[in-house]
Amino acid sequence: MITGKSLALRLDPNDNVAIARNTLSRGSVLSEYSGVVVGTDIPAAHKVAIADIEQSEPVRRYGQIIGFATQPIQRGEHVHTHNVAMGSFQRDHAFGADARLPEAAAEPATFLGFMRPDGRVATRNYIGVVSTVNCSSSVTKLVVEHFSKAGMLDAYPNVDGVVPVTHSFGCCIDHNGDGVNQLRRTLGGYVKHANFAGVVVIGLGCEANQMGAMFLAQGIEPGRTTVPLVIQDLGGTRKTADAAIAAIEQMLPAANQCTRVPVSAAHLTVALQCGGSDGYSGITANPALGVAVDLLVAHGGTAILSETPEIYGAEHLLTRRAVSPAVGQGIVDLIKWWEEYADREKGSIDNNPTPGNKAGGLTTILEKSLGAVAKSGSSALMGVYRYAEPITARGLVFMDAPGYDPMGATGQIASGANLVAFTTGRGSCFGSKPAPSIKLATNSTMYVRMRDDMDINCGDIMDGDATLEQKGREIFEKMLAVASGEKSKSEQLGVGNEETVPWMIGAQM
Repeated sequence: MITGKSLALRLDPNDNVAIARNTLSRGSVLSEYSGVVVGTDIPAAHKVAIADIEQSEPVRRYGQIIGFATQPIQRGEHVHTHNVAMGSFQRDHAFGADARLPEAAAEPATFLGFMRPDGRVATRNYIGVVSTVNCSSSVTKLVVEHFSKAGMLDAYPNVDGVVPVTHSFGCCIDHNGDGVNQLRRTLGGYVKHANFAGVVVIGLGCEANQMGAMFLAQGIEPGRTTVPLVIQDLGGTRKTADAAIAAIEQMLPAANQCTRVPVSAAHLTVALQCGGSDGYSGITANPALGVAVDLLVAHGGTAILSETPEIYGAEHLLTRRAVSPAVGQGIVDLIKWWEEYADREKGSIDNNPTPGNKAGGLTTILEKSLGAVAKSGSSALMGVYRYAEPITARGLVFMDAPGYDPMGATGQIASGANLVAFTTGRGSCFGSKPAPSIKLATNSTMYVRMRDDMDINCGDIMDGDATLEQKGREIFEKMLAVASGEKSKSEQLGVGNEETVPWMIGAQM
């Protein structure tokens, strides 16, 4: 537990910076660090030098390198983007050196889920309307709007709603290339998602992402609960919307027969996300979520870490936890691909963190990544997956994705996540469907300001009122409650219909 009246926190004995618990005023004395005198006002969650740092010397937080001094930094100075930058250094990948499998929980946890005929378990019982291409998105939304009218679903109390899955892609791409294959994998994951009791798939007809090719590639069989409709074949917008509405009306009675039953927590697959991160993220919400992940894994469940650019500089912490050399090499290969991709596009991986992240105290992607990886807890890394690839391993796994939160979450849900745990320091308003999203605030100030969006306040760890272990248990219990049907804050607000963002790769023609 963080206790006492320390003005700044050193997170590791080898660190040469400390984190401001609150705004530090010029002239403040950090007595616990040999009387360091703060030389200028330093915002909360930002870094203060607690030792002199020579130019080009590593700056350390968490006992790890987060950047290099671009000029001499004296004790008491503000350490941030004006005097720290990226630099190259060797990481010790040490495949498997720290891999450990947690002991199985003595008393198995359960939640109330929907058991599907094939044995999969859902946390929500939706009907989905999926667009193959942007050109069918408006029809998809017309169908959903019909069922959103007051009273339309009153006769089906066990159905959580009708959900649109729309996006901005699907045409003017290589008909057989990586881009269309990844899009089909993503949309196929949604069509087959356990949280959908039935799905209508709507295409335009002339798009590159042809309905038949997508169904064939993803092993999707048309039937009573999976209905394909093509706008050009049916005669236009209104006729297709009417056909989709009729198909859903046929699905609703059977979907309503599904009821929640007690199931093992092993059926939970949780997507781990962070967005709008700040300097507190790696101290409070992310490591607390890591504690919850270790509990989930001990109960046989699965957690999906993602966003490859946001493990950059911390990837060696994951390779050391890899269950095999092949899994560890999978992480290394992804990092190399992203380095080459950034170079090819004349960009920099350090373009992430965002301006908001930097205002919140994060200086480089190395610092952001070290905090982001804390979401994964301490369990062994069991597998590495492509974007939107179905997850088959149990335990902690990694899925490749960009650092854009909706894009990463879209891939994780397509991979099978039936719940999302999302940490935020600046105040992200993300929500997701069909997998509900739990929002974890890193600091009490933002939690109070944005209480309508936040499910749990992890700022009380920094306030000294809770331990990481206590907060991790609270998060795990919230996962079980939301999986059992308790509405998360984003669900109460109706957020989640616009957040499906597939990662589109390849040239647009």
